[in-house]
Amino acid sequence: MWEGRGIQNALQAQRDKMGAMAKHRRTAFRNWVEYLGVVGMVATLRFTPRWMSERLGRGYAGLLDRLSPRLRRTALRNLELALPELGAEERQRIADGVFRSVARLLVGASRLPSVNQRNVREWIEYDGFEHFQEAKRRGRGVLIASGHLGNWELSGVGHALLCGETMSVVVRPLDNPLIDRLVQDRREIAGNRMIGKKDFIRSMLEVLKSNGVVGIFVDQNSHFDQGLFVNFFGVPARCGTAFAKVAKHTGATVIPGFAVWIEAERRYRLKFYPPLELTGDVTEDTQLVQSAVERAVREYPDQWLWLHRRWKARPPGAPALYD
Repeated sequence: MWEGRGIQNALQAQRDKMGAMAKHRRTAFRNWVEYLGVVGMVATLRFTPRWMSERLGRGYAGLLDRLSPRLRRTALRNLELALPELGAEERQRIADGVFRSVARLLVGASRLPSVNQRNVREWIEYDGFEHFQEAKRRGRGVLIASGHLGNWELSGVGHALLCGETMSVVVRPLDNPLIDRLVQDRREIAGNRMIGKKDFIRSMLEVLKSNGVVGIFVDQNSHFDQGLFVNFFGVPARCGTAFAKVAKHTGATVIPGFAVWIEAERRYRLKFYPPLELTGDVTEDTQLVQSAVERAVREYPDQWLWLHRRWKARPPGAPALYD
């Protein structure tokens, strides 16, 4: 009797799961509506004077804040988990900064087709380029541990234009294929290549074998493998293991890299940090990488994407951290 009831419960759970999937399944109409909205926004940010574009970007980010209050709630909850020593007022100040950072991101991403070798330094300049050069000299390929800090859309394009060397970037395709194509065209505008999750390990190995450069966003839940839990701001966070495994297999040099906004200069700095000396142990090396990202986020806390539910995945038996 209990076996039969267990099967019935399992079947009902599967039906519920399929029903939820059907409920959230995308339609062509929805994709086109979203796409046209994004195209309109991008046009206003690209073809207006830069001062006006920046003002519009702040307006769009403010609208996002008001229309999606869950994003700010998520940011405040993340800050409560990661930086419990801060007061409520300081957490609100950082959350405000996150939306300002999103505004700058929108402007920079929209105007990427207008960025070239002549004007790239008006947008971004190197800080720590010697660390990248050292990684290249080692001759085993370069793995850049990056994340959603500052302007990640400008970082790869800026690097290719500043030094003339392209890179491959591992990305998760966006849910809307029309917007995904629009974003990918901009990401590849300076010759960089995007690597999707299909056969991404093989593609990474091919690039690194020729002493090439691969960038991976390592600061969110893994979409490419099941991952493991290591500490991020002292809270267990699920992280993909592919980065550490590829580094171990290839001997590639790992350097953290982020494009962060410097208000005094009114432009970004593409900061490369010193190479991480990995151990060859996947768990230890994954922790080393996450600790490096954490240090960068602590340095620029109002430029990280706290809007993402970073700690949604929990170790077995651990309570949920979000409502």
